[in-house]
Amino acid sequence: MRNLKGMIGLAAAATLALTAVPAVAAAQDGESFDICFIHEDLETEFWLAGHKAMTETLAAQGHNVLERYGPDANEQLELLNDCIAQGVDGIFVIPKDGSIALTLIEEANAADIPIGIFNRPPQGEDGAAIVVQADNRTIARDAVQYIYDVAKEMGKESVTPLIMVGDLGDPNAVGRYEGFYDVIDSDPDFFGEPIEVPTKWDAATGQANLQAAVAANPDIDFLFTSSDFLFPTIKGVFEPLGKWVTRDEEGHVLMAGLDGDVNACRQIKDGYVDSTGVQDLYLEAELMLDALLEAIAAGETQPDAWLDDPGFALTAGNLAEREMDMWGCILLADPDYNP
Repeated sequence: MRNLKGMIGLAAAATLALTAVPAVAAAQDGESFDICFIHEDLETEFWLAGHKAMTETLAAQGHNVLERYGPDANEQLELLNDCIAQGVDGIFVIPKDGSIALTLIEEANAADIPIGIFNRPPQGEDGAAIVVQADNRTIARDAVQYIYDVAKEMGKESVTPLIMVGDLGDPNAVGRYEGFYDVIDSDPDFFGEPIEVPTKWDAATGQANLQAAVAANPDIDFLFTSSDFLFPTIKGVFEPLGKWVTRDEEGHVLMAGLDGDVNACRQIKDGYVDSTGVQDLYLEAELMLDALLEAIAAGETQPDAWLDDPGFALTAGNLAEREMDMWGCILLADPDYNP
């Protein structure tokens, strides 16, 4: 469903041209569906762009989107039950965490309404749902592996690594944490004791903890943030200390992130960031909408499938070849994009 790029107002001509999606087109030609979409705060560009792509695509194809905002697990459960009471044809959710995802699946299954879980998988495989997930561990490992390889090529004998840790109640954060340590554990003699900076997916929390960590460890020269949305926070802490410099300048901190947002693309191009793990936003949205609409059209009330986004790492080394494969770079290139 590469037309999703077009649905968010991109202007990149032929590569972004709208193309019909069989499942969506079939639904448009027949009955329109009532689709309930439950989400929490849309704090990052990934969530904002995904939300916009999916809701606008469904609306453009004649479906009715009942959008519901649920900032915590209990509210998400209440909203799901309200959607069930309204007799919707299908539901998809960005759950607060992996635990509530299981409860939401159970409720939808009991009501025989197909449900999709987008990008934040449940903590187990109980129940039947369409689950679209990124391979966070591999994506993180690839992004961190790149800056490890660069550090070795530079002739460094060791580095002092730091990780900005996400909310470990979120399976995505756990996978990214594990991917970081896959690289660290591969060469313990090269890496100093890793410094863990809790963020809870909150910029203010991350800023306070990063400031304390850098004050105690001024020699930090290798950093992985579990989400690209924290790069402005990192810049705010590093810049006054002279640590926010490009890869061509002395004192550059090797940095990797994960998500693939607009700012990460800009910072890689400008030389401040070295790599980021990319979740393929458009692929994930395509997988979710195709599978959910196909299930509704077929009368399948409990579809059960785990659909994976393998992702990739965009790096300073492959930027020229893969820049326009990253959703954030596509948005950055669009003069009409206004976050």
